[in-house]
Amino acid sequence: MTKQERLAGCILGGAIGDAWGSGSENLPKGPDRSTFYLQPPPKRAPVWQLTDDTQLTLVTLEALCRAPFLLPATLATELAAAHAQGQLTGLGASTLKALRELQAGGHWSQVGREGAYGAGNGAAMRIAPFAFWAQYSPTELHDFCRITHRQVDAYVGALAVVLAIRAILAGQWTGAAPLLDLLVPQLPDTRLRDRLLEIQALPAHSSITDVARLGTSGYVVDSVPFALFCASQVPCLGFTEMLAAIIAAGGDTDTNASLAGQIAGTLLGQHRLPPELLQKLVRVEGYAWLNRVLQTAQQNVG
Repeated sequence: MTKQERLAGCILGGAIGDAWGSGSENLPKGPDRSTFYLQPPPKRAPVWQLTDDTQLTLVTLEALCRAPFLLPATLATELAAAHAQGQLTGLGASTLKALRELQAGGHWSQVGREGAYGAGNGAAMRIAPFAFWAQYSPTELHDFCRITHRQVDAYVGALAVVLAIRAILAGQWTGAAPLLDLLVPQLPDTRLRDRLLEIQALPAHSSITDVARLGTSGYVVDSVPFALFCASQVPCLGFTEMLAAIIAAGGDTDTNASLAGQIAGTLLGQHRLPPELLQKLVRVEGYAWLNRVLQTAQQNVG
């Protein structure tokens, strides 16, 4: 399978997860038992829409196509410009803080949030395109994450996503062996690595529902390990069932489904993604931008 095919699988798979997850996030699972209703509450149908998960990924991919030897300052400028032009919606607090401060003249290395409040999954959600440009080292990836998140787990979560995709591109992970066994030895000692070890210690054949009990929130220690485990289940579950299980687990459904979709989509490639999900994605607002960026990227990726 070509790198172009896998790149398309990554971007489209992530966008499907994002759109499906965002449409289902915060929908009530049924009437609140503690509330008395004069009449049954209206049912809200899930509406697919692209969020900052896909939007930030597309800005990153566009920046890489314009400058294959990308600098953090350049990406920071591109992200701030996209925000100023209204291309980004539903940004997390850390990313929003950083982009506002960049617009006000802040330096890219200083605007990212530190400490516990900087441990969101915003850096991980947009990092996937870097996996397809092999020249970027972990040290350089750290700087790109630092634009919005200066907390160590936020960086390690992003690094884990890149390593997972690169393991697929290198033929090291084909879906047969446990993905986490490849990743854990390459990650520094952090809370995120501890969570991966916790998942590895669960009984064999644990399900997505089982792993979801450890956490599915937007905290990167919950989100990225959960998404990595879910992506590793795609060979036995299939893409659609994997995403359905992630969304049923609740929490930060759009990002969790997007992250897992990026990794699983890379493994499957564009032409093994479910046609019915691709057809739904084509009808989502923002797809034209996605398609344009992806076409350009497939011509630029080596």
